[in-house]
Amino acid sequence: MRRFLLTRRAGGAALWPATALAVLLLGTKPSASADVSVFTTGAPAEVEKVLAATFTETTGHRVLFTAGTVKEIHDKLAGLEQPDIVILPAAALDVLDRAAGLRPGTRIDLARVGIGVVVRAGAPLPDISTADALRDTLLAARSIAHPDPLGGGFAGVQISRMFAHLGIADAVKPKVRLAYAFTGGVSQIANGDAEIGLFNISEILPVKGVTLVGPLAPELQSYITFSAAVHAHTASPEPAMSFLQWLSDRKASDAWRTGGFELLGGER
Repeated sequence: MRRFLLTRRAGGAALWPATALAVLLLGTKPSASADVSVFTTGAPAEVEKVLAATFTETTGHRVLFTAGTVKEIHDKLAGLEQPDIVILPAAALDVLDRAAGLRPGTRIDLARVGIGVVVRAGAPLPDISTADALRDTLLAARSIAHPDPLGGGFAGVQISRMFAHLGIADAVKPKVRLAYAFTGGVSQIANGDAEIGLFNISEILPVKGVTLVGPLAPELQSYITFSAAVHAHTASPEPAMSFLQWLSDRKASDAWRTGGFELLGGER
C-alpha cells in the first residue's frame, strides 16, 4: 500500500491546535518504529522523500509512498486502501474532507508550485517572458509535452486552459505529447522526444538532462497549493502526526524552496 502527504492552509502558518493534537494522540502509546504510508500526487513527492529520509534517520519510522494522479488516489481511497497520510492539491483534499475521510484537526497546507517551461540541456532558451512571447514560442516548437488534462491531474487542465486563453489550442494540438512528469513526461525533453515541455516546476528540477527556462509569466501562471492530513482510518496516528509536523516544520523550508515550491503565509 502507498501513502499521502500534508498541506498547510493558504495564508495561515499555524499548525494544528494543541487540543486537536491531544485528542488525536489520546490513547496511543509511543512506538519503537512504525511504517507510515503516504498517498501523494507527483508534484511534491520528491521533496517529501527528501524530508522522509531525515525523518527516518531521526525517529526510526519508515515512510512508504504511493504516488499517482488525483484520480488514481481517490480511486484507491474509494476502495479498501487506507493510508496514514494523504497529500493532495487543496481542492482535491476538500472532497476527502467533506466525505469524513480525514482526522479532524490534522489538515495543514504545505506549499504551492507553479508551472514552468523546460527544454533539453544545452538547447537555446526560448523567450517566455510575456504571453505574446510564449505564444510565439509554442507555435514555433516542433513538439510540446505536458500532462494529460483528462487524466485526473490539475496541471494538465491549467495548461489546456492556457492554450485556449492564448488562442492556440487548435494550432498546437497536433504536436502535443501527453505524459505525466512522474511517468517520464519531462524525460521526453531530455531524450529529445519533445522539444519543449510545460510541467510543475517541482517535477522539472529533479530530472537530469533538461533546463528549466523559467516559470510562466505572472498573467499566465497557475498555482497548485498542496495540503496534507492524517487519514481517518490510520493505523499509526502518532507517527503520522509526527511526519506531518516534520513536513511543515521551519527546518523543512529550504527543502521546499529547493524543490521548486513557494511557501505559504510568508517566510518560515
